[in-house]
Amino acid sequence: MALAGGPDSFLHHPYYQGQVEQTSPRRPGDLAGPGFPAPPDRLANHQEDDVDLETLVNDMDASLESLCAAAETAPLLHNGQHARGRPPGARPLQGQVAPRQRLQRSQPMHILAVRRLQQEDQQLRTSSLPAIPNPFPELCGPGSPPALTPGSLPPGPAAAKQICKRTMKLLAMQHEEVTNEHLMELEAQRKDEERQEEEEVTEEQKMQDVKVFSEDGTSKVVEILADTTARDLCQLLVYRSHCVDDNSWTLVEHHPHLGLERCLEDHELVVQVESTMASESKFLFRKNYAKYEFFKNPTNFFPEQMVTWCQQSNGSQTQLLQNFLNSSSCPEIQGFLHVKELGRKSWKKLYVCLRRSGLYCSTKGASKEPRHLQLLADLEDSRIFSLMAGRKQYGAPTDYGFCIKPNRVRNEAKELRLLCAEDEQSRTCWMTAFRLLKYGMLLYQNYRIPQQRKAVLSPFSTPVRSVSENSLVAMDFSGQTGRVIENPAEAQSAALEEGHAWRKRSTRMNILGSQSPLHPSTLSTVIHRTQHWFHGRISREESHRIIKQQGLVDGLFLLRDSQSNPKAFVLTLCHHQKIKNFQILPCEDDGQTFFSLDDGNTKFSDLIQLVDFYQLNKGVLPCRLKHHCIRVAL
Repeated sequence: MALAGGPDSFLHHPYYQGQVEQTSPRRPGDLAGPGFPAPPDRLANHQEDDVDLETLVNDMDASLESLCAAAETAPLLHNGQHARGRPPGARPLQGQVAPRQRLQRSQPMHILAVRRLQQEDQQLRTSSLPAIPNPFPELCGPGSPPALTPGSLPPGPAAAKQICKRTMKLLAMQHEEVTNEHLMELEAQRKDEERQEEEEVTEEQKMQDVKVFSEDGTSKVVEILADTTARDLCQLLVYRSHCVDDNSWTLVEHHPHLGLERCLEDHELVVQVESTMASESKFLFRKNYAKYEFFKNPTNFFPEQMVTWCQQSNGSQTQLLQNFLNSSSCPEIQGFLHVKELGRKSWKKLYVCLRRSGLYCSTKGASKEPRHLQLLADLEDSRIFSLMAGRKQYGAPTDYGFCIKPNRVRNEAKELRLLCAEDEQSRTCWMTAFRLLKYGMLLYQNYRIPQQRKAVLSPFSTPVRSVSENSLVAMDFSGQTGRVIENPAEAQSAALEEGHAWRKRSTRMNILGSQSPLHPSTLSTVIHRTQHWFHGRISREESHRIIKQQGLVDGLFLLRDSQSNPKAFVLTLCHHQKIKNFQILPCEDDGQTFFSLDDGNTKFSDLIQLVDFYQLNKGVLPCRLKHHCIRVAL
């Protein structure tokens, strides 16, 4: 057996071999040195009993540690002995021998330190491996030992087979738990994806397509958001159609099967209104100059005999509007109207009263006592429309019919509350009062928004051309400085002179060989056809219908071809909510063709010059030309 800590080859070295031969034979007990205890007697007697290896290893470790501690205080030779004398602190041996007779040993190794390093390395390797689920968690609980005792396992192959089945069952259960957890994660991921898809679908649903028609039959499909108002859609159409934005464009809800139409309020949501419309209904893009005209001149819309107040009023325009806009006041519109009975074709003339709570009719003459009032329609869940052909479709007694339509009604004409007024002013009063009592301050805010926007208009924005009474005046530039012509007679003579001068210039250019392919007389008869206010060959009834659709305001006009005289034209003008027609006759002077409204007293070279003149001066007309009816192709 080799000595611990040194190789066996050192005994065969010549030097060490000589030293060993010189030593006298000793007993096994004589080899005991410091740190090497004497072997027991059973070793001397060569008995083949079991050796306690653990005790022997512990004793060897203790002896090696003592040798290392002693070697640190004195230098050692190559054979592990001190140079001189005994190491300090070392106990003398029992049997003192000569230095030459001592057994030479190699330098010992620290076996305990190597073992600790090996154990730490094994622990690091074990911790780096992935964790393996324990198939027997109940064996590692606090009440069970961490290791199995020899008697804990039942003997026999049947018990081993049972343990194997149990192990497989536990592994399957753990696999099922892992699978269920994975399935739960997949289900949560799937729900998140469905939620994202629903959000995307919701975003797409917010964008809806709306089809809008113009007066000439053209249409355009516009993609809008769910919260787009009628004003926003009108501004978008104005921008895409390259129109002049004068805040008079409106969106019209048109029901051809019911013969009804109305202008949407600027604050109404287009998508919400479309949800209450039938499939045959549609939106129209149209001008409406009378949309907020009652804010400018309310006395023309509310005659004194039709309006009563619960509170005292001074009769001023400001007080009149405040009473309508104030929710605490109680204005009432009363008068006689023709009312169509529900489910019948007959009409009755009844005394009707319009209040904030609804529309009532009196069952006994003109009495407004509560016991004589009967509710006809509610203002909360209904809208007011004008009848397009009341006489033909519903047998109305007059042409000034209107209707209160519940929002739930789509195609059923039986639930419509049809009414008819005696004249246009009375119908306008009833419909305007209905709007004011229903919406109140919202209408006034809609009226003020364009004015506030115009006040803060950026210089980089698109300029808005507004034709008003103060923007166009007659000027005289014949002198060194220009002056305003205030006398209407002088303005007419100035316009006549300007027309003659323009005619002379055009004749001179034609003589000199102008590039115009048309003769001046021919050009003057066709140049007006490029203007928006000229509507061509339409009938008198059609022109009146267009005027009514775009608002019965003073100064609203259009020009058309005359049906009675092929060479003449007709100016259709609105004044005091009445439509009048003025014939424009051609006349010749010095071989040139002129146009005149006053039997040749004021002559104009073409219709453009005539319209420009009467926009500055009313002349023989009841009012000046302010707004022209226009049709835009979308």
